[in-house]
Amino acid sequence: MTKAVFLDRDGVLNRSIVRDGVPHPPAGLDELEIYPDAAEALRRIKQAGYLLIVVTNQPDIARGTQTRAAVDQINAALGAALPIDGFVVCAHDDAANCPCRKPKPGMVLEAAARHAVDLQQSFLIGDRWRDIDCGAAAGARTVLIERGYGERAPAHAPDFVAGSMGDAAEWILNSIPPSPRGRRPGAAGRCSAGLRPGNRR
Repeated sequence: MTKAVFLDRDGVLNRSIVRDGVPHPPAGLDELEIYPDAAEALRRIKQAGYLLIVVTNQPDIARGTQTRAAVDQINAALGAALPIDGFVVCAHDDAANCPCRKPKPGMVLEAAARHAVDLQQSFLIGDRWRDIDCGAAAGARTVLIERGYGERAPAHAPDFVAGSMGDAAEWILNSIPPSPRGRRPGAAGRCSAGLRPGNRR
């Protein structure tokens, strides 16, 4: 089976816009700033045989404060600059009770089923509690990139806490494959967005 590294978008690949300790996505391409270590970190991970799949909450689409077109433009720019294999986007907020909105694992499970990914040999990298709890629910190992937000901790402790994307990649590449963890991922619901080449929160 295939192995993968699932990636949150904002705060992992590109800088979030932080207001009062809460991260927000860039509003458009003019606010997009890719982390300087992201390209090399992803190149190393991909060279080790992992698929690179972005799984991103984008609730501002549902809230009417960002358009789907703006999200897709940012994703396309990231896909052009970084060796990403695909994007899965959840455009709902919590009120919709979408099974794909992190911390629920639907986006990860959908992509894993489509690409025959072995989740026990896979990882999820995120910068927020929703990411880590999503990865744990899906049965993947998790890496939290600590960005110093004023948010709650995840319910599931991350397997590793990193200071940067480069640190996260180094730990993944030096990790020993785990023995089965006994987690049973739940059934995936389908989000409104699917996996698309070169296409958060």
